[in-house]
Amino acid sequence: MKKWWFAAAISVPIILVSYPNLFPGIRDWLPMGSDGLWWARLIMGILALVVMFWSGGQFFTGMWEGLKQRSANMHTLIATGISAAWLYSFVALFWPELFPKAEMAEVYYDVTTVVTALVILGMAMEVKARGRSSEAIKKLIGLQPKTANVIREGKELKIPIEEVKIGEIIVVRPGEKIAIDGIVVEGNSAVDESMLTGESMPVEKAPGSDVFGGTLNKTGSFTFKVTKEQKDSALANIVEMVKQAQGSRIPVQKVVDQVSAYFTPGVMIASIFGYITWFNFGPQPGWVYALIVAVTTLIIACPCALGMATPMSLTTGVGKGAENGILIRSGEALQIAQKLDTIVLDKTGTITEGKPSLTDIIPLGSYREEELLQIAASIEQGSEHPLAAAILDEAELKQQTPSKVKGFNAIPGHGVEGLVDKQRIYFGNLKLMKKEGIALEGFNQYAAVLADEGKTPMFLAINGEAGGIIAVADTVKEDSLSAIQELQKMGLEVVMITGDNERTAKAIAKQVGIKRVLADVLPQDKAENVRKLQGEGKTVAMVGDGINDAPALTQADVGVAIGTGTDVAIEASDITLISGSLNGVASAIKISRATMKNVYQNLFGAFVYNTVGIPIALGLLYPFTGILLSPLLAAAAMAFSSVTVILNANRLKRLKLKFS
Repeated sequence: MKKWWFAAAISVPIILVSYPNLFPGIRDWLPMGSDGLWWARLIMGILALVVMFWSGGQFFTGMWEGLKQRSANMHTLIATGISAAWLYSFVALFWPELFPKAEMAEVYYDVTTVVTALVILGMAMEVKARGRSSEAIKKLIGLQPKTANVIREGKELKIPIEEVKIGEIIVVRPGEKIAIDGIVVEGNSAVDESMLTGESMPVEKAPGSDVFGGTLNKTGSFTFKVTKEQKDSALANIVEMVKQAQGSRIPVQKVVDQVSAYFTPGVMIASIFGYITWFNFGPQPGWVYALIVAVTTLIIACPCALGMATPMSLTTGVGKGAENGILIRSGEALQIAQKLDTIVLDKTGTITEGKPSLTDIIPLGSYREEELLQIAASIEQGSEHPLAAAILDEAELKQQTPSKVKGFNAIPGHGVEGLVDKQRIYFGNLKLMKKEGIALEGFNQYAAVLADEGKTPMFLAINGEAGGIIAVADTVKEDSLSAIQELQKMGLEVVMITGDNERTAKAIAKQVGIKRVLADVLPQDKAENVRKLQGEGKTVAMVGDGINDAPALTQADVGVAIGTGTDVAIEASDITLISGSLNGVASAIKISRATMKNVYQNLFGAFVYNTVGIPIALGLLYPFTGILLSPLLAAAAMAFSSVTVILNANRLKRLKLKFS
């Protein structure tokens, strides 16, 4: 801004001296043709030269860099325009006799300084707007605490975060920020992770839970062991991904670059053509009109708005995503996401929670639910099967204490058996019941209903009699139904893909309103199924956990990894949803559509501006209206076009992502 203030301040006396007849005081003090006016204009010319090379030095540097690459750019137009105005003024001041008429020997130092000031103002506004667009990065960087309370040799020490080592124990109290990534060792609390995930609800933490640097501890105190260095933390990975995405280019930008490569030379040719035409066929003084047309054409055609149209929107859109826990890895992914028409969702961990939980206890005969749960937990405490963990978790939640088991035996493909409190227990599937001759007395119908609901029914037999049915299922996430409905409202076809059998898959699909199901698909075959959908002419996004689904994520037009902050570095994905919520898929697509719409609006406005502005600058209106655009108005129009792009891009910040 210093350069702008200097150019603006110098422009005021230069305008006064350039047009003394317009200002009575100046006219009396420095009348036209006086020696005083000549010396005043000489001083103003020197000051204008300082403005041109100090305030506008970047124009000449940019022009030189372009010339070394044998190309012309926006700096070429500005540097040529302000230089032409200054050189014309210099010749008019020192050698007025070269001009056929005295009135042609006018100075235009004001064009040099005012145009420089206006262009720099536009560039300063762009830089400031880019800074505002990167607020997401600044906020994320600001989340990182400067110090950590580390326990060393039995003492608690506050040390700089840079000195913390992997494996050290850190103490966190209520209201403090977590310094770095780690795993809870002792204590319980609730942690606000909204700055990383976009989710407002605090997350409960207990021994074994992961914690992430920059998140805020809300309630209890705890200690955790450091598992990552600061540079490898989830927060650092997020910041780096956002930076890379904001600095990337989208495919449409390549078209803009190609147009710009021909645009600047074309404008320079048009400027020369305009000069020659006005010099030969325009009204007198021909040199003056020709100069005005040439300089005005160069200035009004400066492709500032064209160059800013894409980066401003991209930076703002990616920042908007980061603020909501959506990490978009590249501009190309952002552009492709707007064209999506098919969303393929992996079932386990994406639509569902990803771990089984106990859903139903159906007593048979005289047994009670509590009794059946206690027996099932007792017999399963020696099992390593995932379904056993669901039963044990439920027993712990209900404060049921498992009894000791004698003679435990796991029967592969059937279930388990053993003695619990001197009772012979069989717990497993229908095959086990038939094998042991357990009469189910028509209770198979309950099992069939549970299976149709996507649950796994297990039979519990006590001393040779059916005691009850316990069902376990990988439950659907709370927001999966609403998120899928939102995707469908947006005109997207939602497909579920899973390795589960068709009966279970369709049961889950029915719960969330998905009509097309790809079941019995092995992990290595998921990519092939995505390829088949693409073969149908669909633009496909694959949404999965980013690990087992890596081949399918890579095959899809857009790969979306869904998980927690530990998944931010998944290389196979184009978009990462930190929170693990499917709502992020709809939000990401909404951001993509809004951003690309914003880009096209900016590009359209920039092209219309140049399409209308250049003919006017060349004097198209003069034969009809007598109006000839001045270089000063051209500079103002050019600056206004840049401001318009900035304001339009900033509208993305007000984009609402909450869905009904």
